[in-house]
Amino acid sequence: MTIPVFYAISDDFTKYAAVSLNSLVKNAADDKDYTVYFLSQDLSAQHKQDLQEIGSSNVHVKFFKINDEIVAPIQNRTENYLRADFFTMSIFYRLFIPDLFPQYDKAIYIDSDTIVNDDIGKLYDTELGKHLFAACTDSSIQFVTKMVAYIEDVLVLDPKKYINSGMLVLNCKAFRDENFIDHFMRLLSKYHFDCIAPDQDYLNEIGDKRILHLDPKWDAMPNDNTEPLTNPSLIHYNLFFKPWHFKNVQYEEYFWKSAKETKFYNDLLTELNTYTDKQRDEDRHKLDHMLAKEDKTINDPYNWANVKKQGPVSL
Repeated sequence: MTIPVFYAISDDFTKYAAVSLNSLVKNAADDKDYTVYFLSQDLSAQHKQDLQEIGSSNVHVKFFKINDEIVAPIQNRTENYLRADFFTMSIFYRLFIPDLFPQYDKAIYIDSDTIVNDDIGKLYDTELGKHLFAACTDSSIQFVTKMVAYIEDVLVLDPKKYINSGMLVLNCKAFRDENFIDHFMRLLSKYHFDCIAPDQDYLNEIGDKRILHLDPKWDAMPNDNTEPLTNPSLIHYNLFFKPWHFKNVQYEEYFWKSAKETKFYNDLLTELNTYTDKQRDEDRHKLDHMLAKEDKTINDPYNWANVKKQGPVSL
């Protein structure tokens, strides 16, 4: 039996994904077998080779090209923008994993801006039961007033149960049996919900009441409001807490330890040292831009809250 793990990347994110993959390989159990898939539309031959070279005798690295037909219904529209400032199809790839890989009844998805400090196989051992997927509460937004208001008033969900989609244990069989993708596509095309976090909001809404919440150590996120977790199993450098752009980021030592073991270490150091204060300031203000959506969506007659008032048939 192999443990399937999925990343979704664009070609320019390869060096960060390589650091994550290296950490996964280093912590993989010797007595287990893993297959890591990179989902992409534009991965170069050189970058495929770079990633394959990080694999090991029991961590097999493979690639899957997402063709345009699969994701055609997802349009480059403002409601699908990531961080409210640009469109990237890759954030939606994770939703298609169960249908694209029918040989798996369960799978793990992780973002590429992560570090794995424990055996990822332990996540795979999670008993999902009738849950649609397992994930961790999004700790990065618990102290962001506008985001909490958005979750409560626009999504009509409990912020303490709102999960981050950067780490998922997917019940692939349930996704297929319940036609998750058909449901997602219908909602997407019918309502064009204006989302702060597009793929994540849909997962929280469709999975509401059927999400298994895991120990936060499996999606530890840097923030300025809490002390770091001791021995986090998986670190997710979410939002703008990127150690390759900012210094003194919480948990940065884990990233640089793994980075040093990859061919991209010097490139990443150069990126950090040449990233300007102006760029850092712009990054911080992107969060304000993203949160400005809350003011707009609260008055949208077709936001999640208003559609929910029409009853379950609407959703």
